Amino acid sequence: MSQPANTAFSELADHFYQHGWVWVPQFLPTALNHALLEDLHLQALQQAGVGRQQDHNVNAQIRRDQTAWLDGRSLAQQGYLAMMAELQQWFNQRFFMGLFDFECHYARYQQGDFYQKHVDAFRGRSNRVLTTVSYLNSVTQGGELQLFDEEEQLLTTIKPEAAGLVIFESERFPHQVLPAIDERFSIAGWFRRNNSLNGLVDPGS
Repeated sequence: MSQPANTAFSELADHFYQHGWVWVPQFLPTALNHALLEDLHLQALQQAGVGRQQDHNVNAQIRRDQTAWLDGRSLAQQGYLAMMAELQQWFNQRFFMGLFDFECHYARYQQGDFYQKHVDAFRGRSNRVLTTVSYLNSVTQGGELQLFDEEEQLLTTIKPEAAGLVIFESERFPHQVLPAIDERFSIAGWFRRNNSLNGLVDPGS
């Protein structure tokens, strides 16, 4: 992890420890952020679905964004995944979380696109531990991320800012993306814990 990003995150570690979520402005280096945005525009984005494996389906009443999974084939993706690997190690060393791997996809929200309130993991039924959202562009209107507490009370509303990173506990915080007005580009990701037996790795979603 670059020194500025490492320093910024270390300074906000107490907020994550106390609250289970944190907003880190200017997390990504500017050059990497630009490279990722260019890489996103080269991808064949598909309408996003909801649910996992056999329960996966497209439901435009729940979400309307388009996505493409990162596979590490481009230099930009390799740079991003390397940063997240270092962040994974940081979390494991600081908080003893036992994070095993990371999966992520690009997301594009065009005007009117949204994602209704949901959680990324259900207690005892998922290996997703931490959710990450890296913003690749700044928006003036729409597309805000809202986090809610376990009693469904609004905690915070975050306006997308290029190079910023949000991290929160996947099981703990319902969240939603408000309808986009400006086009919005991001990377949604999940640090996972391996819950399988006999050395097998849990399937991703």
